[in-house]
Amino acid sequence: GMVRILDIVAELKDSDVNILLTGETGVGKELIAKAIHFSGRRRQMPFLSMNCATFTEDLLASELFGYEKGAFTGAVAAKPGLVEIADTGTLFLDEIAELPTNLQAKLLKVVEEGEFYRVGGTRPVVVDVRFIAATNQNVRKMIAEGRFREDLYYRLSVFPLRLAPLRERTEDIPLLAAHFVQKICDKTRKYVRGISQAALRSLCRYSFPG
Repeated sequence: GMVRILDIVAELKDSDVNILLTGETGVGKELIAKAIHFSGRRRQMPFLSMNCATFTEDLLASELFGYEKGAFTGAVAAKPGLVEIADTGTLFLDEIAELPTNLQAKLLKVVEEGEFYRVGGTRPVVVDVRFIAATNQNVRKMIAEGRFREDLYYRLSVFPLRLAPLRERTEDIPLLAAHFVQKICDKTRKYVRGISQAALRSLCRYSFPG
C-alpha cells in the first residue's frame, strides 16, 4: 500500500495540483505532504503547516491571512500570515474540515485566484502557493449537511489520496518495528538483537487505534 502511495508522490511532486489527503488520525498525512514538497521542484521554498482545529476563528484568520497595523486592538504592527509566508512554496492545512465557513470562502479565493486581503487590509496580496489539505472526516457528508463548501472541496481535492491505517498494511509492521528498535538502540547506546516472532505476531494482530 505504501509503495503505491510513494509511486503517486513521485508523480505529483513536480506538479502544482492541490491535494487532499484523507485517512484516520496518525496514518502519516503530514509526512506524505512533506514527502511531496521536499522531493519536488518547490523543495527549496517554504513548507508551512497549520492545524485548523487548534485556533479560534479570529486567531485562525490572523494566522492564515495576517493583518494590518490597527486592524484590531493589539495590532501595533502589520503581520504577514502563513499564506503569504508560504509564497512559492507549500501550505499544509491539517484538519481542513474544521475551518469555519466564512474562512472557507476566503481560502477559496486564494486557491482560485492566488490573492487575498489581510485582516483590515485594503490591497490584495498576490501569492503562488501549493495547497495540501488533510482531514480524517467525511467531507462529502459535511457538504451535504451544509458545513463545508462544495466548491472549496473540489478545488482542494484535485487529487484526493487516501492513506490506509496500519492494520490494512500489516506487511509494514515488521519493517517499522525493526526501524524503531534500531533507532532506540542508537539513542540509548544499547544492543537489542531484534523482536521475537511471537511478539511480531502480536503486533501484526493489533489494530493500532489512533
